[in-house]
Amino acid sequence: MTKYQLIIAISYIFVQGFTYWLKFINLRYMKQHGMKVPQGFEEYIDEATLKKTHAYSVEQGSLSFVESLLGSAMLLIFLFGGILNLYNSWVTSLQLPFILKGTVFFLLLGYINTILSVPFSLYSTFRIENKYGFNAMTPRLWIEDLAKSLLVSTVLSGLILLGSLWIIQASPDYWWVVVWTFFLIFSLFVMYISPYVIEPLFNKFTSLEGHELESRIKDMMKGAGIKVSRVFTIDASKRSRHTNAYFTGIGRVKRIVLFDTLISTMDQDEILAVLAHEAGHWKKRHVLKMIVVFELLSFIAAYISFRFLNSEFLAYIFEISGETFFAKLAVLFFLFGIVSFPFTPLFSYFSRRHEVEADRFAIALTAKPGSLATSLMKLSRDNLSNLYPHPLYADFYYSHPPVVERVRKIREKYAQGERRLQPDRN
Repeated sequence: MTKYQLIIAISYIFVQGFTYWLKFINLRYMKQHGMKVPQGFEEYIDEATLKKTHAYSVEQGSLSFVESLLGSAMLLIFLFGGILNLYNSWVTSLQLPFILKGTVFFLLLGYINTILSVPFSLYSTFRIENKYGFNAMTPRLWIEDLAKSLLVSTVLSGLILLGSLWIIQASPDYWWVVVWTFFLIFSLFVMYISPYVIEPLFNKFTSLEGHELESRIKDMMKGAGIKVSRVFTIDASKRSRHTNAYFTGIGRVKRIVLFDTLISTMDQDEILAVLAHEAGHWKKRHVLKMIVVFELLSFIAAYISFRFLNSEFLAYIFEISGETFFAKLAVLFFLFGIVSFPFTPLFSYFSRRHEVEADRFAIALTAKPGSLATSLMKLSRDNLSNLYPHPLYADFYYSHPPVVERVRKIREKYAQGERRLQPDRN
C-alpha cells in the first residue's frame, strides 16, 4: 500500500469509526434516559412503548452496524486490495464501445451491491419488522418489489450513464458543464413523472374525491395559496404499518399522498396539521433552496471530477493500469463520500431550521397547535421513534428536531391560542 493509499484508507476508517461511535453513544444515551415518559406524552406513550422502542432501535442499529461493517470491509478490499484494477481490466477488455463499457462497469457494481444487501433486507423485514408488528409484506411481494426496483434502477441508471458517457465522449473539454446540466434536467424530469409512472408500480393510489377530508385539505391548501390537483391514499398497509404522508409532483400542480395507516390512526385535524407542515416547506421554498444548494455543490463536484479525470493522479495512487477513466470515476465517488462527511451536521442544522419554520407555518395556517403536537406524538409512537437521541448524534444526523423538544416548543409558544401567526402567502 502506497503512502497516499494509506492516508486515504485511514481517513475512511476514521470517518466510519466516528459514525459507529456516534451510533453507540446514541443507543447508550437512550438506554440511560429513554425509559421516562416525557411530560405531556402520557396519553400516547407509556413505559411499555419506550421499552419496545429501545429494543427495536437496538436491533435495527445492530443490524445496520453489521451491514455497514461488512460493506466497509469489502469496499476497502475492493479499492486497496487490487480487485478494482482486476475488475477494471476485465471490463475494459470487453469488445464494447466506450459508452457501453462504462454502463456495464457501473451497472454491474450496482447489482453486486444489491445482492449483498439482500440478506440484510430480508432479516430486517421478516425478522425485526415482523417482531415489532410493522411488517405486513409477504415473501412474494418482497420479491416483486425487488424485481421492480431493479428494473426501475436499471432503466434510470442506464439512461443516466448512457447520456453522460455520450456527452463525455462528444465534448471532452466541456463535458463537466453539459453533464451537470443533463443531470439537472433529468432529475426534474424524474420528479415530474414519478407520481404517474414510478410510484404506481409499487402502490395502489385511491382518490379521496368526494370525501370530507379531501374537501378540508383543498380548502386549507387554497388558503395557503397552494394548488393541489388531487388527494390520494396509498395501500401502505400491505407492506408496513409505519405511518407517513407526503407531497409529490412539481410546478403549479401538486398531489398529496396519505398512507392508509396514517388515516386509521389520526383524526382529521391532526392529518391537516401534518399536511400544513408539508405545505410550509413548499411556501417557504425549502425544497427549492435545497435543490439550489445541491446543484451548486454538484457543479463544483463536476468541475473537480473533470480535473482529476483528466490527470493520472488517481490512477497512479490506486495503481490502476490500462484504460482508467471508469476506475478513476469510481474512486472519486469514494473520495467524495469522505470529503463530504464533515458537512453532514451543517446540512442537518439547516434542515432542522426548515422544520421549525414549517411547524410555525402549520400552526399559523390551522390555528390548532394542539393537533400538530398530538400528530407528532402519534407518529413517534406508531413508528417507535427514539424520543431521547444523544445531542451530538442529533446534531449530526437529525433532519428534524428531536420530537420531545419539538412538541415542547410548540406548546410553549403557541398553546391555547396565545399567539397566532398569519401564513406567508407569497
